[in-house]
Amino acid sequence: MNYFSLFKDGRALYCLFFAGILLSFSSSYAKISKRHFKTILQHQVQGTVTDGITPLPGVTIAVKSRSNNSSITDYNGQFSINVSPSDTLIISFLGFKTLNMPVAGRTKITIVMQFDTTTLQEVKINAGYYSVKESERTGNIARITSKDIETQPVTNILAAMQGRMAGVNIIQTTGVPGGGFDIKIRGQNSLRAAANNPLYIIDGVPYASDPIGYSQTSTIYPSSTSPLNSINPETIESIEVLKDADATSIYGSRGANGVVLITTKKGKAGRTKFTLSSSTGAGKATKFMKLMDTQQYVAMRKQAFINDGITTYGASDYDINGTWNQNRYTDWQKELMGGTSQLNDLQGSVSGGSDKTQFLIGGNYHQETTVYTGDFKYKKGGVQLSLNHVSKDDRFQINFSGVYNIQNSNLPANELTYTAQTLAPNAPSLYNPDGSLNWENQTWQNPLAMLNSKFKAKTKDLVANALLSYKITPEITAKSSFGYTDLKTNETRTTPSTIYNPIYNISSARSSMFSNITGRSSWIVEPQLNWEKDGDFGKAGLLIGATFQNQINSALYQSGTGFSSNSLIYNLAAAKTVSILADDETQYRYQAFFARLFYSYQQRYIINLTARRDGSSRFGPGRQFATFGAAGFAWLFSNEKFLKNSSWMSFGKIRGSYGTTGNDQIGDHQYLDTYTITGISYNGTIGMQPSRLFNPDFGWEINKKLELALETGFLNDRIFATFSWYSNRSSNQLVGIPLSGVTGFASIQANLNAEVANSGLELTLRTANIKRGNFQWQTNFNLTFPKNELVSFPGLESSTYSQKYRIGQPLNIALVYQLKGVNVQTGIYEFEDINGDGKISYPLDRQKAVNLNPKYYGGLQNQLAYKNWNLDFLFQFTKQQNRLIPMGAAGSMSNQPARIADAWLQSGDSRPYQIYTTGVNSAAVNADSYFSESDALISDSSFIRLKNIALTYQLPLSLTETSCKVILQGQNLLTFTKYKDGDPEFTSYGFLPPLKTVTAGIQLTF
Repeated sequence: MNYFSLFKDGRALYCLFFAGILLSFSSSYAKISKRHFKTILQHQVQGTVTDGITPLPGVTIAVKSRSNNSSITDYNGQFSINVSPSDTLIISFLGFKTLNMPVAGRTKITIVMQFDTTTLQEVKINAGYYSVKESERTGNIARITSKDIETQPVTNILAAMQGRMAGVNIIQTTGVPGGGFDIKIRGQNSLRAAANNPLYIIDGVPYASDPIGYSQTSTIYPSSTSPLNSINPETIESIEVLKDADATSIYGSRGANGVVLITTKKGKAGRTKFTLSSSTGAGKATKFMKLMDTQQYVAMRKQAFINDGITTYGASDYDINGTWNQNRYTDWQKELMGGTSQLNDLQGSVSGGSDKTQFLIGGNYHQETTVYTGDFKYKKGGVQLSLNHVSKDDRFQINFSGVYNIQNSNLPANELTYTAQTLAPNAPSLYNPDGSLNWENQTWQNPLAMLNSKFKAKTKDLVANALLSYKITPEITAKSSFGYTDLKTNETRTTPSTIYNPIYNISSARSSMFSNITGRSSWIVEPQLNWEKDGDFGKAGLLIGATFQNQINSALYQSGTGFSSNSLIYNLAAAKTVSILADDETQYRYQAFFARLFYSYQQRYIINLTARRDGSSRFGPGRQFATFGAAGFAWLFSNEKFLKNSSWMSFGKIRGSYGTTGNDQIGDHQYLDTYTITGISYNGTIGMQPSRLFNPDFGWEINKKLELALETGFLNDRIFATFSWYSNRSSNQLVGIPLSGVTGFASIQANLNAEVANSGLELTLRTANIKRGNFQWQTNFNLTFPKNELVSFPGLESSTYSQKYRIGQPLNIALVYQLKGVNVQTGIYEFEDINGDGKISYPLDRQKAVNLNPKYYGGLQNQLAYKNWNLDFLFQFTKQQNRLIPMGAAGSMSNQPARIADAWLQSGDSRPYQIYTTGVNSAAVNADSYFSESDALISDSSFIRLKNIALTYQLPLSLTETSCKVILQGQNLLTFTKYKDGDPEFTSYGFLPPLKTVTAGIQLTF
């Protein structure tokens, strides 16, 4: 019998060898099979990440233990990632708590991230030349983002800021499309109204906000055309406003009135994303005056004749002599300026890129009609390009941004507001039965004929910037920005012969045209070197840099009269007489060196030092350079041991700053002797005349700023409050000092030893009221108590400013007469005789100072969300007083406010308004002129306004990479006020008030 043996003939060795190979192979195969098996079980998870209110783009979703498997949420907060059923996802995003979420076999996941107090304070905000963590910020910087801007149907960036920032007061000056806004950051610092504008920076490039219009062309606006309308709010990612010395001193002479930093949208890493949005809406004037109806008006007119003892109506008294129907009534405010403005917007963009290169390309178009009769339109369109790239080793980086916008205005040249307020309510109809303009047998000037006078303007605006940086070492970075701006505008105002009644046969020989061609271009280069080090000693940083800027302004103002045909009215060569009113070109050169030193010890004690050495060509030799600087500090007392683990206080910081800034907003080369072309020919030669005296000694205005502030967060920052107190002193005022008439000059530019003070309190409050399930409610509140005062003005009583300013009073005051009432015997207004000379005279008896600055202002914003619904609304409020509109002596052929019906009629009457007169009662006419400049026309113009409301619904689409929003927005919808004469915010008498608008739109992202 044979037996099998592993040891026989050495076969045991062979068997062991092959067995080892088999075991090795089996082990490897088992590993491979396990990995393959796991791969087979992988599936795709799709989901959405939100903060409970809105989607969160840019959130990182990674698979735990497999860092190479990750995804980033898109613009709609959506993502997709391949996982295994047993995997765990790590969800992380700056400002929110990191989450670990098991997949547990799910294919769809909705993730709601919770705010993290600690990381929220680590978010960096733009401070201009540098960025700073919110917790380490020593300066006062207010901020709004694209989230706030996108909820508003506005075309001007200043409109988007109204009511949303403490210490920033913005007033709209007209409701005509393309109009401007007045902005003051912490009050008026300079005696010159035109020298209080802040500095605007777009992606690192200074943007000149000086008016580009001409008073003879842009007559439809209260002030000359503003270039800020060129900036499309839809392209903006964030707006930061720098207010105190710590934040503004690094800008030196340009930061005296605050700095507005505008950052445009950039591309983000991820899949290529397309966004399209379209909206349409309508606008109407917010509020009209309450005027007399026909019955009240006719009664006033007839009583005026009785009062004046006139028994026969004049031939031109058409309203009451039977020529016009005395039972006819037209609300001329609604007829002439009560139309509906149509608004249309179209936006589109494509963006995306890798982690090293991102891009964004966008375009926009806006069209808006007016509330006037006629085919008038304001159009605006533009393109945006952004490109960011970083090298593979993360050392070299380039950022490029460019925005190009075009405005095209076709508007009436004349405002109809004053006509609408004063026209007799029984005036004839505007049109004849055949549709032609009605001239009612030459008894009136048809107001619609004035619409034939047109204002046209085209503006092209380019802003571009390239930023190159290179990381020399991990701590040292060298960079330089290169900016360029180019603005060109062409405005015309025509007055054709067609504005007159055709019966007079006025030809085009009476037609005229004014032209304004303005150009403004600039370049700027700013090299910088930045060092930052974080170690056991603390965190320190040093920034040094320089600025080199050159700007050229040109303006050509011309007029032409007497055209061979109205069809040639835009061709100056067809004019009989052509006049060159001004042909100027000026150059502004600016250079500076700046530095910042920052130190933080144990994230508790922080100091920030900034300085700038400025040089400006606007001053003469020896006065061109000045140095400005500031010191800021912060104490994060919530990081102290005694509060480190507090359950009720999550954040606490005390900060303060002191420093100086300057102001050189006086125009170019004002220190030089200048001569102006007279335009008058003498022996065939055009003459010149001196227009300015030489003064090389005047220098910079100086603004000294002091601030103390407390920032506190409670209950994990669900309640976050900031209290700020500031005090600014502006001295060395640059003004035109009056000269004696014998010199041949009215004034000379010089420094006046006057001082202006601005102080105030600012409060901001953010509360997360409810965060439960699908419902979220957040509130933002801001409140400002400003105070402006002229502290000193040597020789004020003997200067030409003696009837404009008062020591101890604000700059924005009205000097008025004091009304005693209506004399019950004569029915004439009586006023206080201040100097006791027995008569009322100017200026001796017009001495009462009335403060027209707001006592306080602010805004209250609420954001609510429930599932796919979002509601955002803002109330703006102001406590102030302002003038009522003066309408002239009651009784003439001009309408009056309805309240004037309560007027004196006979001896013994005690009424608030004086006797009516047709104009022959000189005592009543003179008294009315005093009345229009008295405290009787000072009224409470406080208001609460529903400034903005936006309702958004996110359609529940099944496509994970596509989203669709339906948006309903409103602006200036409701106004609560006691003010009697129209819009309470509005201060430009005789111009269209702001519009209330409602728009509906849709936004598609895929």
